Amino acid sequence: MRARPAQRRWWLPALALLWGIWWLSSSADTPGPPLIHPFDWLAHFLTYLALAYSLGRATGQPRLALVVAVWWGAVDEVHQAFVPGRDAGIQDWWFDLLGALVGSRLCRTRARAAELQRHTLEPADPARLEEVA
Repeated sequence: MRARPAQRRWWLPALALLWGIWWLSSSADTPGPPLIHPFDWLAHFLTYLALAYSLGRATGQPRLALVVAVWWGAVDEVHQAFVPGRDAGIQDWWFDLLGALVGSRLCRTRARAAELQRHTLEPADPARLEEVA
């Protein structure tokens, strides 16, 4: 499954999420009030769900999107270990992983549904209809 021109627009949210994740984890002073458990885990889950989904739509390859999103989550946690005032946590990465799994699965399910719809809406071949009748 290759990215079509209409899917290319999904690169914008994907790249924005990649940049936003990196930017937020580069500073100890993130905007807004600090999130406590379970809200920070929910934020990780939803962010990586959106990342994997948008990467999957942009590339047309949900499995690749899953790998990239999970890798980015791991890189982000290692990055945070070196930022003063931040800490890295395996729990955060697990929620990144779960979100990425759901996002890539949603992307894959959506792609399959679109493919089924295309096949059911294709005009029937008149010669084939005569064979059936």
